[in-house]
Amino acid sequence: MYNTVVLSVSIFPAGHLYLSLFSLTWVSLQIPLSSAGKMKIVEEPNTFGLNNPMLAQANRLQPRVPPSGVSGPAHLHRLAGKCFSFIESMYKYEFCPFHNITQHEQSFRWNAYSGILGIWHEWEIANNTFVAMWMREGDSCGNKNRQTKVVLSCGNSSRLAQVSEPTTCVYALTFETPLVCHPHSLLVYPTLPEELQREWDEVEQARYDQLITEQGYNKQLKAIFEEAGYFKTAKPKEKKEVGDHPSKTFDSLEQCSEDFYKQRAELQRLQALLSQNGITYSKQPENSDSPQATPRSATPREEHLRGDTGQLGDLL
Repeated sequence: MYNTVVLSVSIFPAGHLYLSLFSLTWVSLQIPLSSAGKMKIVEEPNTFGLNNPMLAQANRLQPRVPPSGVSGPAHLHRLAGKCFSFIESMYKYEFCPFHNITQHEQSFRWNAYSGILGIWHEWEIANNTFVAMWMREGDSCGNKNRQTKVVLSCGNSSRLAQVSEPTTCVYALTFETPLVCHPHSLLVYPTLPEELQREWDEVEQARYDQLITEQGYNKQLKAIFEEAGYFKTAKPKEKKEVGDHPSKTFDSLEQCSEDFYKQRAELQRLQALLSQNGITYSKQPENSDSPQATPRSATPREEHLRGDTGQLGDLL
């Protein structure tokens, strides 16, 4: 639709300017709708909002926690330091193995979303296989943090193949790479040091002999994976003070009984050793707070038990 307006201008001696409408012509032009072009989705990061590189460093994406160390199969370590992009609808995803994963809204809105969906945390292991990489402790999402599960799949090239959000703020990614195409490329046991392999062998044997329950088996296997750095330790190990005696826990009655007989045999051996050297001893009363329990004066030979081992230390 076009409008044509013709105006006449008159200037009088008094210096006043007058505009008078001379004629008005309306011209109608029909444009077929089929010639209108389709809207194109912008695939490049916007230059406004949180994606703006000119923002101060404090306003950029800040991780909540540092990533865990590089772990797992050695041939996958070459992925560290690299990043892979994937565009789905209006969002661009950046996956950096052993580091983090981010999401950027491809929009020119001033407050376009840009955030961290997870930071490298730990492996998911099942049936002696590295199943997936877990990225946790991402940006806040209500009363929880965003997290992402990255499943490894065989492919001709290393790339992000699929992104979904099965539950709110929990994302699922499929990462294809030729590094996992070999049938043994994701096995856990070969990646462990010899010491941890021996521990796993012992746990498997105890399970086969039915000396531990299935719950005890899983618990000990988890401890092995934590020691290897494949699982994130829930709590840091507490520093033991001098003189502390760690308490033992058992996963089966048989294991408890076996340890009891070992401790009793060791006690009898020590009692016999003291008797051979003429050192008297007495059993500790069950209730040390009882008024009948009185301290006993130590003999010169017993002083060796409190520090300087002397001859007794040589015998032990």
